[in-house]
Amino acid sequence: MEPSTVSLAGCATPLAPLGVGTWAWGDRKTWGMGGYDTSLSEATITEAWEASLDAGLTLFDTAEVYGDGESERIIGRLLAREPSRRRSLVLATKFLPSPQKLAVKGAMRAALEASLERLGVEHVDLYQIHGPISLRSKSALAEALAEVQAAGLTSAVGVSNYSIGEMTKIHAELAKRGVPLASNQVEYSLLRRRPETSGLLAACARLGVVLLAYSPIGQGRLTGKYSASKPPPGGRGFSAHPMTEVDTVVALLRRIGDERQRTPSQVALRWLIDKGAIPIPGAKTADQARENAGGLGWSLTTEELAALDEGALKGTRSLGNRFWQHG
Repeated sequence: MEPSTVSLAGCATPLAPLGVGTWAWGDRKTWGMGGYDTSLSEATITEAWEASLDAGLTLFDTAEVYGDGESERIIGRLLAREPSRRRSLVLATKFLPSPQKLAVKGAMRAALEASLERLGVEHVDLYQIHGPISLRSKSALAEALAEVQAAGLTSAVGVSNYSIGEMTKIHAELAKRGVPLASNQVEYSLLRRRPETSGLLAACARLGVVLLAYSPIGQGRLTGKYSASKPPPGGRGFSAHPMTEVDTVVALLRRIGDERQRTPSQVALRWLIDKGAIPIPGAKTADQARENAGGLGWSLTTEELAALDEGALKGTRSLGNRFWQHG
């Protein structure tokens, strides 16, 4: 069984081995509130927030680009209702290293200060570079991360979508400045086992970096809600396998889950936790939040893990994701 908490280098607040991804919160174009999930609203998000907290999930991951900052604003409004909640939370957000941000030190600090204003807090617990494509060197990026940490604007720093080589380089640059690299957030699920098979997961463990797994249930495709005969509405840009292939993975999850009285998504999340990653599934309703929390408190057997390893898919990437998604 997993430890009750996980340490994040530089962050005083321990993590539960499962978090909450908030890309869908406020991103009308991609996820709803005018997109393909018409049931999504700030009211359902509030219910998901409360249910997540009640289940002991305290890591909330957002980004400046999610809904052009609306995800951060929603979290800010939720926190404003109960400011005392802040002490027990681990808030994570991200800096987008877009080409126009050439003066990276000033740009990163300005971006983080804007995120803090939207969140309504004085600091975040984890500040991440959203992707590995930047016109500035790893040294310049590390210097900017070290500066915002030294200023007390973030407790810990991390990266997202970094390959082994990219992660190793920025880890070394941060170490020169006395700053640990806390995390690398990549797509990792039974639809994309690449972070494990490439050696990235092992490299994270060797360097003391926590691997945060986004899209851990394949943007909903591993829940059992969808199938080849009932495909998900809208696009699924990450690991866009044919649903006939996804159906095979879901059937395996369902078989193991039925024996354990767990849902397919809970088995998929448990597989990641048992691998040593921290999955950050989205939660748009209270029911989804409670179901996600069902990934905690138990473990898969060696035989079940082996069966899931065998059934996992390698993972595919769209052209845009190949440019950005190296980890």
